[in-house]
Amino acid sequence: MTILDDLTVTHAAPDLRRAADELRRLKEEVSRGPDPEATRRQHAKNKLTAHERLELLFDPDTFTEIEPLRRHRAVGFGLEDRKPHGDGVVIGWGLVHGRTVFAYAHDFRVFAGALGEAHAAKVHKVMDLAEAAGAPLVSLNDGAGARIQEGVTALAGYGGIFRRNVAASGVIPQISVMLGPCAGGAAYSPALTDFVFMVRETAQMFITGPDVVQAVTGEKITHNGLGGADVHATASGVCHFAYDDEAECLEDVRFLLSLLPSNNREMPPPVPGDDSPDRRTDALADLVPADPGRSYDIRGVIEEIVDDGEYFEVHEGWARNVVCALARLDGHPVGIVANQPASLAGVLDIHASEKAARFVSTCDAFNIPLVTLVDVPGFLPGVDQEHNGIIRHGAKLLYAYCNATVPRISLVLRKAYGGAYIVMDSRSIGADLSFAWPTNEIAVMGAEGAANVIFRREIAASDDPEALRAQRIQEYKSELMHPYYAAERGLVDDVIEPGETRRVLIRSLAMLRAKKAEVPARKHGNVPT
Repeated sequence: MTILDDLTVTHAAPDLRRAADELRRLKEEVSRGPDPEATRRQHAKNKLTAHERLELLFDPDTFTEIEPLRRHRAVGFGLEDRKPHGDGVVIGWGLVHGRTVFAYAHDFRVFAGALGEAHAAKVHKVMDLAEAAGAPLVSLNDGAGARIQEGVTALAGYGGIFRRNVAASGVIPQISVMLGPCAGGAAYSPALTDFVFMVRETAQMFITGPDVVQAVTGEKITHNGLGGADVHATASGVCHFAYDDEAECLEDVRFLLSLLPSNNREMPPPVPGDDSPDRRTDALADLVPADPGRSYDIRGVIEEIVDDGEYFEVHEGWARNVVCALARLDGHPVGIVANQPASLAGVLDIHASEKAARFVSTCDAFNIPLVTLVDVPGFLPGVDQEHNGIIRHGAKLLYAYCNATVPRISLVLRKAYGGAYIVMDSRSIGADLSFAWPTNEIAVMGAEGAANVIFRREIAASDDPEALRAQRIQEYKSELMHPYYAAERGLVDDVIEPGETRRVLIRSLAMLRAKKAEVPARKHGNVPT
């Protein structure tokens, strides 16, 4: 070692240690936020800080933050005197259940989480990294929209986010978690993602706020009444999941990620379990009434079929006449679409069609097989439905199923009438396998309606119309609606006992796991809107 080397070691080491200590103090200061009072105000609103939220989202001690020291370069309106590190957003990556996930979290304590040029550049960076790495992206939203002081530059930042949302759509899972306000153009980014979570009371989403609504329309409404979690979970369908607190919400975000693949080139991760694939499901015979006119809750059927009775319902509060859920069968994730006889008798209407279509498309994008449980009397009739476009909205579900290349299995539990039977993933639109219980009724319409149409004149001319109507109804049932009619014509692959349902589904999905579907060469399809 030369004298110069010795001097370098002797004199540089203390400086490096001091620099490291200063860096550590600086990063701790950045993490704490601008001042203790800002943190206190955040907690007073029952809201966590950005770093506290990230700690709940990721496995312990796995989050790696990048660009924590970034500052904005804007001047004017006092911005040049306020240049906090981080610029109101925390970005980075970590592990969720041992798998890499990227995230960005607005820090409401800095500029109320508003987006400016530097803030947007950080979000763009983490979005690009997530797509390049083929890993999910989670956004923790708690911001006041565009930073007004930066003008059109802030708006351009949102444009960059939207463009990346679309580019990553169907490539990596994108999850938006609404933990505070999200107004104006900012609301379109969550709307472009795959799943939206919201926390009641603290989170709101709207394009124009209550003050503007009142000024323009005269309507007085609160922030939550206009765009709160329950509004979007039950009325608009914007929100997939709503929660009372942030901890419960972020725990379910972690659970959802465990059911999804990291990207569209991977299969969803299987998890070994103790629920036997050959377990019989004899309880289904008691859960589902044989009388097609009697109601029941389809969620009991799902619970009996899936592993350990555990499923994750999507859009639980919206369009309740159809149930969409993620679950596991023999440890493998599966998407379930089911008519819900307990709500509107399980008919398909505008909202149910939209809800199911979006779910089918999401499962197809991320290689999640689909199981469809059919008990549908038809589409909801009415002037309102027709005038609001049930034809084009119903076509969305038809399009989604026809376009899906993942393994698809349909099971007719009881009735399946008319166009709704076709739309609910019948063999004719590409289901790989179709099964039915021995109580199934597959027909153009119910026997009563069919008899009234076919034998209308004969019944009207009869001396005993009611007796003849009953006779013709029974004849129609015997000829065209017996449980084996569709099976005899190859439109149902097999009629199975309810007790065999789980075993048949698991064996069928295992066979279809290696399915390869050829997609026609095209730029993209033209989805009904």
